[in-house]
Amino acid sequence: MEQTSQNFLFKYLNNSSPTGYEASGQKIWLEYLYPYVDDIVTDVYGNAIGVINPQAEYKVVIEAHADEISWYVNYISKEGYIYVIRNGGSDYEITPSMRAKIHVGNKTIPAVFGWPAIHVREDKKSGKTPDIETAILDCGCHSDKEVQELGIHVGSVVTFDADLITLNEKYLVGRGLDNRIGGFMIAQVARKLYENKIRLPFGLYITNAVQEEVGLRGAAMVANRIKPDLAIVTDVTHDTQTPHYNKVKQGDIACGKGPVLTHAPAVQHKALKLLVDAAKNHNIPIQWQASSRSTGTDTDAFAYCGAGIPSALISLPLKYMHTTVEMVHKNDIEQIIELFYQLLTNLQPNHSFSYFD
Repeated sequence: MEQTSQNFLFKYLNNSSPTGYEASGQKIWLEYLYPYVDDIVTDVYGNAIGVINPQAEYKVVIEAHADEISWYVNYISKEGYIYVIRNGGSDYEITPSMRAKIHVGNKTIPAVFGWPAIHVREDKKSGKTPDIETAILDCGCHSDKEVQELGIHVGSVVTFDADLITLNEKYLVGRGLDNRIGGFMIAQVARKLYENKIRLPFGLYITNAVQEEVGLRGAAMVANRIKPDLAIVTDVTHDTQTPHYNKVKQGDIACGKGPVLTHAPAVQHKALKLLVDAAKNHNIPIQWQASSRSTGTDTDAFAYCGAGIPSALISLPLKYMHTTVEMVHKNDIEQIIELFYQLLTNLQPNHSFSYFD
């Protein structure tokens, strides 16, 4: 990865982008994307879209989601301890002894999720796990008044403090790779099209959507606004090689073995075939998974918008989802960028997605 791309990646991923409060991350993303697109579109909830060929009638969306799981301050005790509730699919069980950031305006207040020593935990043999009553933030204050003087209030947003690192030169590790690594990948697609002077015969909408973690909300807004002829979404999926996964239930997916394509009701079969053909024609390895009912990604929001939008999903294998040590393989990232690129450079605006042809 060349230096400009790496600098963007680390700046973007190390910036907090909690669900509903993605603005600072979206600004970083748009600043990087701006030279490679013809127009920028945003909306009142923070969805960010770079457009190539905005006058074209035929519209294609490539999309990732910009938000990361986080917490809300929900109660401040008289002694100055802070209790939280989830914002998205946050996991109470990983909170003990974690460092955190409490977001107050344009600054952050450092804090820790405290946890009693093993010597004194009376319930350590009971099997009780951390929950809403044990996820307690300590920011070094001794009263609720002292907490409030820092600007912290009920509704303040909290993220874990865990920056991006590299492991063994192969993996990227950190919080929020789900799915801001997708935002990085689609921005790289736009850059590659620009640098290779590709003139697309359709409008391309490079979309970083908000609020996926609370119900695919941003994608639904974008789908209704743009009404594209085709939507290709990227998100993460579970690497099932690590301990504690059941391949019979969760499939056989591995980091480092390429992009994952999905069979699911929301995945339109001709849209999927476009991806399969692009992968085969350019020797891009692919893995497969099947999803019951829904994909659980923004693919569903596009697929079921209005009269239906032909949609497909490219997933990036990821270890340890919704933790502070999410891991992805660099080769998979590059192959997904290439798959998007090859799909777009070969797509024609007269392509038919008729179900019965």
